[in-house]
Amino acid sequence: MTQVTQPQNSNSPSEKLPNSFPVSVIMESRPSQNQWVDEVWDGVGIVSQSGTSKDDVKVVEHGEVKQVIYGGLKINLHLDECESYYHNLMSPKPGCFIVAREEDEDGEEADIPIPFLVTMSFDEAHAYLEGDDIVYAVPIPSDLYSWVEVYIVENYSAEK
Repeated sequence: MTQVTQPQNSNSPSEKLPNSFPVSVIMESRPSQNQWVDEVWDGVGIVSQSGTSKDDVKVVEHGEVKQVIYGGLKINLHLDECESYYHNLMSPKPGCFIVAREEDEDGEEADIPIPFLVTMSFDEAHAYLEGDDIVYAVPIPSDLYSWVEVYIVENYSAEK
């Protein structure tokens, strides 16, 4: 049984932590080796970035490699996911999970996977995998790792 604790007073460090962490997602396209597919997409990274909106999409091309940077996403932490965050950070390769769909907001099929969620919870990412969504695991930026670590220390006690 895991124990989730609430902060004891308003001076608690976790009360000063923001509820969400603004990020941008980097998706990358490379030429495919398969004759039936022109390009292969992959989630390659996350960067902390505030002040962007969902409409902020930037395309950078390096020869045959194309990167698309999607702004305006946020990672939200929830008390009921603390155990999943803890196990993620304690794993040999802790990661962020980018969840994407190959359709736009209107439900029309898109040519590329479009990220709509970034989570630190393996359990949440796994739930999306059970549907038609695509999940990419990417390394955690150090500032994001520190934010999640403080949140876990303040709100979670692992069972012995």
